[in-house]
Order: sequence, then structure tokens, then C-alpha cells
Amino acid sequence: MNPGPKTRLTALLAALSLANCAVNPVTGNPNFVTMSEAQEVSTGRSEDRRVRQQYSSYDDIELQNYVSAIGQRLAQASHRPSLQYHFLVVDSPEVNAFALPGGYIYITRGILAYLNSEAELAAVLGHELGHVTARHSVQQMSATTAANIGASILQIIVPQVRSSAGDLLVNTVGGALLSGYGREHELEADRLGAEYLARTGYDPQAMIKVVGVLKNQELFDAELAKAEGREPRRYHGLFASHPDNDTRLQEVVREAARFSNSEKRTDRESFLKRMDQLVFADSPEQGIVRKQQFFHSKLGLALRFPEGWRIRNSTQNVAATSPDRNALVDLRSAGAAEGMPADVLRRLLKLGAGQPVTPTNIGGLPAAITELPLSGKPSRVAVVFLGKQAYAIGVQAANDGAFRQHIAAMDASMRSFHALTAEEREQAKPLRMRIITARAGITFAELAQNSPLGRHAEGQLRLINGLYPQGEPVAGQALKIIE
Repeated sequence: MNPGPKTRLTALLAALSLANCAVNPVTGNPNFVTMSEAQEVSTGRSEDRRVRQQYSSYDDIELQNYVSAIGQRLAQASHRPSLQYHFLVVDSPEVNAFALPGGYIYITRGILAYLNSEAELAAVLGHELGHVTARHSVQQMSATTAANIGASILQIIVPQVRSSAGDLLVNTVGGALLSGYGREHELEADRLGAEYLARTGYDPQAMIKVVGVLKNQELFDAELAKAEGREPRRYHGLFASHPDNDTRLQEVVREAARFSNSEKRTDRESFLKRMDQLVFADSPEQGIVRKQQFFHSKLGLALRFPEGWRIRNSTQNVAATSPDRNALVDLRSAGAAEGMPADVLRRLLKLGAGQPVTPTNIGGLPAAITELPLSGKPSRVAVVFLGKQAYAIGVQAANDGAFRQHIAAMDASMRSFHALTAEEREQAKPLRMRIITARAGITFAELAQNSPLGRHAEGQLRLINGLYPQGEPVAGQALKIIE
């Protein structure tokens, strides 16, 4: 027997009234939340497994222990010292750090490359710790849950309104972590992070330096985006001006001074020593991009993308988009090489018996290819067998005209797939950060001449050394280079 609309509405309103108006651990004020601390920890533990499926742990136990020790020291000085905290360096070139509910905090090796002291590292961890202690993600999930209850009520009254709530929790957590918490929550995390820095003997001004690092990342990426014809990325995303000119940020960090003692450590030299040999940019786990070529030593494959196309390498695939953004080449795993390539291709795309599939040879390897519209866009897809693995190479354009315009370049890229050669295996080694001592008179322009970073090397070197946009090395200082 199904309950009527009135009964369901009463139940939903009752659920809303039972939400936990808990006291915020930081402010002492009540917060509308629908999640207990035990549920918060359970959510974090569950989502941690998903994060680890997307990101692998960076393979350096000494660095992992170093970062964790700093994080645990900050956590014990926080407003929620009784939580069990987990700190992890993830193997990603992204410039990012994020936290899950319940004390799970992640920092990418990508952002480590741009920090220049232990205090700055502590500031990043302290900021994420602030999000956890103030329960920002829990507040966002609670607000979204309340909104969803409202939407459910609307569905009962107006049956035509429908939404999918099955992935509500996942979507809410993901949105909170990846798109930020809003200006007030970010400022509160900065304030709390600065306080935890002061309580543990670090200089709280490192918080402003870190926001400066992110702002400079944004400015540098705006230069690259203009050259590449794309939209620039946003880091921190909440500061229109440089942090040196942001009055509210200056104020919230200044509040931490009352927690300081005479010690205001930065620990630049000890931090930089730990950054020596850090993998920079692509990891061997995801494959290496060198100019327009992609090499994956562990999988033993290589592929060349069209000249001038922008390449994005992720854990799921590697893809390149044309300068006009109307065409795409995509390479990804297609599972085990079982049966014939045509069999795998048909299963992969769920092709009917009437869809023609042509056996072929790509890079001396057995393959099959088909051409068809996917999501309404003209596409060509191949499956290639290499050893025990199958790989899918897809090309697609926005419309028929773009397909005709780019098909020669896309097809050449598709057919460049081959087993990695011994010479290419040497090129597949990752870039690494090295720490040198600056000699008198050295400039970033000179260092850029021999850098593998390409035409934007000068700006990139300034950026990783905290001297963007126009700074130069000082004789005797520890300096980061990429080899």
C-alpha cells in the first residue's frame, strides 16, 4: 500500500525538523547540519576509498611521513584534536589540496613544487584542516540535503518535476571539494589555518604567501590560456586582487598574531632539501607527454597527437583538442585483449550486427575500426591489441564540416599508436625537480635556455621559485630547476 501525498509530505517535514542543529566546534554557534560526527567520519572513510581509486599515493614514504607529521602537529593544535586525521600526498601534477569530512586531507605533489618553505606547506594543510574543523563540507551537504527535501516535496505536489537524488551525497561532496566553499568559508579556513600555524610556531604570514602562490598560478595560466586559445583556470577562485592588497585576508591572518609566541619558523632550507628529486608534471604512472608525443613506459605504448593540439593527461585517458576546440583525439584502456579487436570494439560501443567494423593493422598491431555518430557527433573509433591489453582510440568532431577539416590529422594520430621503442623508453622518464645554489649573475632567462619546460620555461621557473613575474635569483640562494 502506497502512502498518499499528504502522508509523504508529513514524513519529509518531520525528517527536516529532526536535522541536527549542532554546535559548530570553531565558533560555538549552532549550525544546521543533518550529519552527526560519527556519520561525518563514516562519509569521509567511504569517500577516501573513491579518492584513492582516482589518485594514487605518491611513491615516497619519507615525503609522506614528513607531510603527515606536519599535518598531525597542526591537527593537535586545532579545534577538533580528537578526530583521527589522515594526510596523503597524491600523485597528481594538479595544483590542488582538498579535504573530506571527518579528517581526510589530501595534497598533490603538483602544489608541493610551487611551495618554498615548510611554513607554506603547513599553511596549505592548515587551510584544509580549517575546512574540516569548521565542518564546511558537512554544512554544504546539509544545505543540499535540505534543498533536496524541498525538491522532493515539490515532486509530490507537482509530479512533473523530477530529479535524480541517487548520487546526492557523492555530488555534494565532489562539488564542495572541487569548486570551493564560497568567500566566507574560504576566509574562515584561511583564518583558522593561520591560527594553527601560530599555535605550532610557524609564521602565520605563510598563509598570505600561499594565497599569493595560487594567485600567481592564476596569472601565469592566464598567459598560457591566451596563447592556447582556452579559458584560464582559477585557483582559490575568490580573490580578485593579489593577496597583498586583499584587506579582509590581511585582517583574518592578522588575527592569528594573538596565538603566536616568539617563534615564527619558515624552514625554507629543510623543506627544499625534501623537494629535491620530486617528480614534476606527468608521472610514469599516467604516462609522459613530450611535446606532441605520449609515452607510457609501464604500458609500453606511444602515440603522437596533432601539432598544435592541446593535450590533457589524466588517470582515465589522455586526450588532445584542436586549437579551434572542434575536434578531439582520445586514448584510453578498453580492457583485456580477448577474442578479436572487432569483438572488443563491438562490446565497447554496444554495436548492432548491422554496424560495419573493419579489421585493420595499426602500428604493426591487430586492430579494428568503425565510423559512426556518437552523441550525435561524427566519430571514428579503433580498438588496438597490445600484449594482453586492448586500447580504444577515438576521434570526434563537433559537426560534419569540422570532421572533414580535421580527419587527416586525427587519423594520422590514431595510426601513430605503436609499441614503445627502446629509444622512446628513455624519453619516457619523468622530469624531476633539482635544488641548486644560484651563482652570481645567473638569470631565469639563462636557466630557461637549457630547460625541458619549453617556451614558457622562464615564467615557470620564476613561478616555482616564488619570484613570479619579474624576480631574479640572488647569489647563494637555494634554487629550484627542472631536469
